Amino acid sequence: MAIGARFGLFSKRSLFAILSRSPWWLSVLIGAGVFMAVRQFMPDYAALASSLPFLAIAGYAGWLQVRAPSAEHGADALAALRALPWREFAARIEEAFRRDGHAVAAVAGSAADYELHKNGRVALLGCKRWKVAQTGVEPRRELLQAKQAAQAGECIYVTAGALSPNAREFAAQNGIRLLCDAELVAFFARAGDGKRKRPSSTRKKSPKPP
Repeated sequence: MAIGARFGLFSKRSLFAILSRSPWWLSVLIGAGVFMAVRQFMPDYAALASSLPFLAIAGYAGWLQVRAPSAEHGADALAALRALPWREFAARIEEAFRRDGHAVAAVAGSAADYELHKNGRVALLGCKRWKVAQTGVEPRRELLQAKQAAQAGECIYVTAGALSPNAREFAAQNGIRLLCDAELVAFFARAGDGKRKRPSSTRKKSPKPP
């Protein structure tokens, strides 16, 4: 299941993906309900087989939730990210996505900062305003337009600050992935927080913030 989630074997809006982000016990309850329903007209082993995927999701969701940083730690980590100068933050975000299996290329003169390539898919990443206390809709609208112009498959907006309700709604309606709050902290943690630096002779110059 973890492999499936990592490599996109099911949609982020599918039932399995939604359950993997939900409390683990919800999948257990659904699995139990499936077992009870199926055993009414099929043998117990068939009912158990029908419920196993939900039990697997419960285990995966529980593993994620155990590893999730506490609220206090998350707030401290976000504050530390906001305190970074652009060049250091850019280096960390580049390294984090490389460790996540992406090829990363800087983009100049665009609402996007980086172009990401993974498994034949292209995504645009915007993170110039990562330290702004709160951002509205406009940065995400600009990123969406850049995605459409580049014919990319996805766009990702990174921020260590807060997002207005309108900004979150706009992102949800237009399929913009938000990498913020606890998810941003967890992403850096999974990638080793970008502490392993690439040799300076091979690192491309990071785009400058506006």
